[in-house]
Amino acid sequence: MIVGLGPGRLEYMTPRALRAIAAADYVLGHSTYLEPLKPLLAGKTVISSTMGKEVERARQAIELARTHAVAIVSGGDAGVYGMAGIVLEVLEHAGVQVDVEVVPGITAATAAASRAGSPLSGDFAVISLSDLLTPLDVIEKRLDAFFSVGIPVVLYNPRSRGRPHNFALAIERARKYCAPSTPVAIVRNALRDDEETIITTLGVIEGAIEKVDMHTTVIIGGSESRIWRMGDDVKGIITPRGYHRKYVY
Repeated sequence: MIVGLGPGRLEYMTPRALRAIAAADYVLGHSTYLEPLKPLLAGKTVISSTMGKEVERARQAIELARTHAVAIVSGGDAGVYGMAGIVLEVLEHAGVQVDVEVVPGITAATAAASRAGSPLSGDFAVISLSDLLTPLDVIEKRLDAFFSVGIPVVLYNPRSRGRPHNFALAIERARKYCAPSTPVAIVRNALRDDEETIITTLGVIEGAIEKVDMHTTVIIGGSESRIWRMGDDVKGIITPRGYHRKYVY
């Protein structure tokens, strides 16, 4: 079982994910994702590894799955920048016959959106700014394509110590197509204890750049997105789905 854990807190895991962990003899994962699972891991063999060991983790999980119930865990949704892809690829190349189930979880885009109103009510795009596995020129082309059609764009892995300039590049691309008034949500540690949400605009986002790191999801609104207020208080972002064109409310 390839299990999406969601944001990390047990209350945001699906019942199916909880049952998958409970049924496993072995639980494998990155140490960061295993830490919140400690209450569920009594009596199980836990195999922890670090970033960059995804292929080895997948191979070990597949080998163990020949004779045991195995759960390999992934933050967010296992099929969205998670472990499902590499596990299935390694399994395909190995030619091993084992039962496989991908258990979905809340991904960072929807977790962050829930803390910022309703910025993703209609069509939207998700892109990772990490160029570890995707060439930067490909990322740039995709950014141009997404921003040019006026839909909200969700940025994963926006800014790290090793590549602080990729986020600036994404903002530069957004400004080619989007107005300075375009709303932006910066959500750090969404649905976790130390979460923080900043609502700003594309024109003044530099004032919040220091808040953007690898624990942050950034949502840049589309052409119809707007700041949502209650009285004078900024509460988040609304991207209308189109009901206002069909109904009176």
